[in-house]
Amino acid sequence: MPAAPVRLLADALAALGEGVLLAGIGWPRGGPRILYANDSLCAMTGHSPGELAGQPLGRLHADQSHLADLHRWHRRLLPGQVFSGEGYLACQDGGQLYAAWTFSPVVGAHGKVTHLAATYRDMAAKRRLQDELVHSQRLDAVGRLAGGVAHDFNNLLSVINGYCEILGSKPAVRRQAAREIGEIHRAGRQAAGLVRQLLAFSRRQALDPKVVSLNQLVRDNADILAKLLRPDKNLSLELAAAHDRVRVDPAQLQQVLLNLALNARDALRPGGVAVIQTRHQIVPPGQNRRLNDMPAGRYVVLAIRDDGVGMDEATRSHLFEPFFTTKDPGKGTGLGLALVYGVVQQSGGHILVQSAPGQGATFEIFLPEVLEALPPPAAALGALPATNGSETILVVEDDTVVRKMVAGILTADGYRVLDARSPGEGLRTARAHGRPVHLVAVDLGLPGGDGEKLARALHAGHGGLRVLATGSAEPRRLDWIAPDAQGALAKPFALSELLRAVRSLLDGKGVPTTPPHFQPPG
Repeated sequence: MPAAPVRLLADALAALGEGVLLAGIGWPRGGPRILYANDSLCAMTGHSPGELAGQPLGRLHADQSHLADLHRWHRRLLPGQVFSGEGYLACQDGGQLYAAWTFSPVVGAHGKVTHLAATYRDMAAKRRLQDELVHSQRLDAVGRLAGGVAHDFNNLLSVINGYCEILGSKPAVRRQAAREIGEIHRAGRQAAGLVRQLLAFSRRQALDPKVVSLNQLVRDNADILAKLLRPDKNLSLELAAAHDRVRVDPAQLQQVLLNLALNARDALRPGGVAVIQTRHQIVPPGQNRRLNDMPAGRYVVLAIRDDGVGMDEATRSHLFEPFFTTKDPGKGTGLGLALVYGVVQQSGGHILVQSAPGQGATFEIFLPEVLEALPPPAAALGALPATNGSETILVVEDDTVVRKMVAGILTADGYRVLDARSPGEGLRTARAHGRPVHLVAVDLGLPGGDGEKLARALHAGHGGLRVLATGSAEPRRLDWIAPDAQGALAKPFALSELLRAVRSLLDGKGVPTTPPHFQPPG
């Protein structure tokens, strides 16, 4: 071949975006010898052409089993027959690169195979996308599971909390029994908060942010956090934030504390200490040069520090990825720190991690300071309100115990109550009753829109119908009925809330949808 076309061919191989390799036909120890590698293959792997020239293919392929597969193809080598595969290449810096390759026989002038030509394509970006898709699908599956479990658990909590309210309102209950019932109710409300966290993870539940004292929230949870570290590890508090009010969902931030305390416990050696700190910090203008830097402003910092084993840079880089865990199989889900990151982001905050092997770890959570006053404490369990109703109410609820409880408390308050397990049964019951239904309590998020179809049918017969949406997910507003004729209560709701919401709707005052609409982090 004339010199000019040969030079042109060499230039073309050098300019290709894919890696190209030319190897001999023999099979010495370690595989065929590399005769030529283009610039793209060298750039992919970090090797220079001189480092690869004369080396066996085993120098380039990290998994020697790939050479065994190539060898089987090589023993039956025929013109036009190619060999394809993918796996890891060994890079010059000791790392690995995921690539796909195709080997083809090069046929000489006499029709015999004289060399092997191979092309290599960097598949790292594609593999990352595939991994992200798998993670996304796994998160979606976990979210659906969480939503289904939380729905059923909310029904159970509604029963527990509701009957606690009923018992607590009876004057005949002895004082000691009333205190014990109050403790059950308090635990039920805390469990309801944890269910909201589970539903928030599945993005099926609205978040419920409130103005809280960060110092007080840490103190309230200090006992349970200390118990997590015992018997051979300790907890210390350094709550120095003079201005400590932030807007968060208390149940979510409690989950953050629990997850970070568990993380510290697993990293600590016997006798080690986990320290929870709060402080006030001002981020001045000019420090947020990058898009992901914290905006200037006033922050309350919650820091959890341990003197444990610490983490290397590779671990820190994957720390908040869902399903990433350094624990042994079966001992960790890899979701704890992913949830921490999500809660902080949803709360408008930022999280920083400092750690090195053997030097412990510090998680710093920056939450925007707020100047609003703290809300009044939740009222203690007491007497249920008496609204003295007389209207007709249709209660649609598939859980038998919840339905009986809700129907019972409304009947005791004077209402005429019809109840049904499903919207279809509810419509038949209402038509058999023969009189107008003044209010329907139904889950508007039912599949197929059956709850809304029931409400429409009842509204057609009585234009003054009120609709109270019940369920775990926030319902959409109905555009065919007046705003003050509709409202919502998210499960598990207190019976006192139910009675007040029903009365307010029937009196034409409306009920705000609670809690506010959840916006996933952008």
